[in-house]
Formats: sequence, structure tokens, C-alpha cells
Amino acid sequence: MTTISPRTPRPVDHLVLPVLDLDTARLRLDALGFTVAPVGIHPFGTENACVFFSDDTFLEPLAIAQRETCESEARNGNVFVARDQAYRFRQGQEGFSALVMGTQDARADHDAFVQSGISAGRMLEFSRGFKTPDGAEGVAGFRLAFAADLRAPDAFFFTCERVNAPKVDRTALQTHRNGAIGLREIVLSEVNPTDFQYPLQELVNQRDVNAHSFGMDIRASNANITVLTPAGLRSFFGLNTSENERGLRLQAFVVGVRDLAAVETLLANNNISTEKRGSRLIVHKAPGQGAAIVFEAS
Repeated sequence: MTTISPRTPRPVDHLVLPVLDLDTARLRLDALGFTVAPVGIHPFGTENACVFFSDDTFLEPLAIAQRETCESEARNGNVFVARDQAYRFRQGQEGFSALVMGTQDARADHDAFVQSGISAGRMLEFSRGFKTPDGAEGVAGFRLAFAADLRAPDAFFFTCERVNAPKVDRTALQTHRNGAIGLREIVLSEVNPTDFQYPLQELVNQRDVNAHSFGMDIRASNANITVLTPAGLRSFFGLNTSENERGLRLQAFVVGVRDLAAVETLLANNNISTEKRGSRLIVHKAPGQGAAIVFEAS
């Protein structure tokens, strides 16, 4: 008798959020109550200013630092930069381009993605400097394995192996005025969500899918990944997307916070408009914030 080994779902690691410039993104994220890390410089022409959570997930606002370097890297097969450039060309300079899963073995993931027909290209290995607000420095190393679906040109995915974690205290970076703890849900849209069931199952390494009238849910080890129809996106989050455009699009993410009422007060004091839907507080897109951010009590 043949038995199928159960899969261990991967965790959500971080989200890639293209921005026009990091200064605008930093001001917006600060007004939302997040602590933003110092600028990190990539060796292939991009830069970030991340928001780290205590559950080991993070947000990566990503900007172009050296355009010529980015263009050269893209021509030479750097999937990360090439996909960032393609996203900006099609969708503009700000948005939500990639969902990243955590892994202990990116090389094995790459082989699995090739085998399953969803590889987006060759792996990427790199390191960059890391600095905390108090000046402590370290070097962070990463190994990435990419996945994509040609039917969804405006979203890509990769697994991230943290090869070398900086030996610095991140407590200050993981402490936020809005009481944010971590990522709880990633929200995508598509007219017929189950058309993308297979590639998402392979990405998350999860066989179980919960299909419902508004879409489907796939559970990662630390968060829910939800793909909603346009009607579902409107109903649950008040977000609009075309009824005719096909392909996965990353639309929003849910952040767990300690005290939702305190977040509502903080945002009101900072003149941030919000929409209350049930037990969630939705902050729609704005300059420096290319995706909807949803807060919920955790």
C-alpha cells in the first residue's frame, strides 16, 4: 500500500511592498504606529526599510536605489529585481508584489518548484548589512527560491532561507506604538480563486484547502492565505478590483495587535482615515502604503 507523507506547511516570512521612496514610506508607517528599521542596502540596486514583528515575520518596503544596477542585474537573470521592475512597469511604483515563505532549505525548494513546474528562475544568494536604531551592526545572509505562474504576472512568490542571522538585539525594532505583534492573514484576489489552488499549495506546502463561496483559504504554519473573488474582497474588506482582469493580485494583509481600540485612537490622532468592519480596522492605500493594512485584535 502506498502512503503519502503529510506535508509540513511553510510559515509566512515577509511581504515585499514596492514604494516610490523610502522616506515617504517611513513617514506613513510611522504615522500608522510602526517602528521602521534603518535603511538596508541590497547589492543589486534596491534598498529597504523593514518593519519587524515579534512573531519573526516582517514587512519589506522596497525602493530602487541604483536604477542602472537594477537594470543590469535584471538582464543578468536576477529574478528578484526583474520581477520588481516588471511589477512597477505594470502596476506603478507602489503596491504589494510578493508573498515570501520561510524555509530551512531553499535549494530543496528550488528543486521542488522546478519539478512542479512553478519555478520562476534561478536562485539568488546574497548578504547585506543590518543596523539597529542604537547603532549595533551585523550582516544578514539570505538564499531565495522563486515561484510564479505565467497566468499571474502581477504577483510572485519565493521562499527565504535566513543563512546568517545578525547577532543583534531586535527588541526595539519589534516594539510598535500600535501594539503590532505579527502577520495574521495575507489577502489576494482572483476572479476564480481555485484556478490557482495548485501553485499556492506547492508554495505553502499545504494540501488542505478550504473552498467557499467567496474564494479559498490555505493555512500556512503561522498565518492564513486567503484568495477572494472581487465580490468577496468588497464584502470582507471594502476593496474594489476588476471583475474582468484575471490573475492573482496581492491586495491586503492583516496585522494582529494587542488593543484595537488603542490603534483606532492612535490613527485618529494622526489623522489617518480608517474603516471599521466587524472586529477589524481597515486602512486603505495612501502614498507610501501601496496595499490595504487591516488591524485586528490578537
